[in-house]
Amino acid sequence: MRDWIYAIEGTPAGHDVALVLALAAAFLHALFGALQKGGTYDPWTSRTVMDVAIFSLAAPVALFLVPWPPAELWWVLAGMIAIQTTYKLLQGATYERGAYTVVYPVVRGTGPLFTVLGAGLIFGEHFTAIQWAGVGLLLVGLFGLSAYNMTHVTVERATLVPALGLAVVTGLMVAVYTTWNAYGIRAMADPFTFLAWFFMLTSLDFPLIALVRGKWRRPEAPLIRLGALGGVVALGSFGSIMMATRLDNVGEAAILRETSTVFAALLGWFLLGEAVGLRRLVLISLIALGAVVVEFG
Repeated sequence: MRDWIYAIEGTPAGHDVALVLALAAAFLHALFGALQKGGTYDPWTSRTVMDVAIFSLAAPVALFLVPWPPAELWWVLAGMIAIQTTYKLLQGATYERGAYTVVYPVVRGTGPLFTVLGAGLIFGEHFTAIQWAGVGLLLVGLFGLSAYNMTHVTVERATLVPALGLAVVTGLMVAVYTTWNAYGIRAMADPFTFLAWFFMLTSLDFPLIALVRGKWRRPEAPLIRLGALGGVVALGSFGSIMMATRLDNVGEAAILRETSTVFAALLGWFLLGEAVGLRRLVLISLIALGAVVVEFG
């Protein structure tokens, strides 16, 4: 597998694989968000049990199956932990205060714009005029969807303004972790080393916080099932997007991942009972069209 990844990096085949991975990450990220936000449990409890599952799956791989990170790159892992913990805290606070279909498009709308700009500064990536037009379409769809949701979603209205503010800051952190992790997975000779250590180290924070706060409890069967499912989905989501950024353009992968909003609207309707409607479908179509224009521009 490693040799195959090394062989297709920066090639047309690598581009095609990165496309598939970014779209897979989009669906899985939307599903992960719905699992964390929806259901019987609050976002903090849901994320804690998911992190326990992620650690249980990643630790044996990181410690025994892949090469350990070289000493000169431990600063990358330290930064990764700080960035990811900040992102997760902001995300939990956002989900706690706002309806999923309102805040999720804002998070995903601000994230790719900052990521594209960051990829240009750090990795020297540049979009064509047509691709920037695609970015514009995607952002119109994302923020249009959020604006529509603001006027029609009636749940959690009292905390809507702080929820939207937190969503913007969370979107900025999405860009920071996407760019940082793209650098990290490219810097490591073995990409699976970075992935395994990423999941092991960034899944410790919420369980430790729960333990310190005295919030730890013996989970019942439904919570265990939620944690196990969310853990597997998280591995697929974050693993796919990070591998896509190693194989191909960071900015394009970030844009394609934002089609997660399309899946989020459908999952919000199907799993959380949040209505979709014709106008939402039109705005969702703009998001998808923008991603297509970026990809083929």
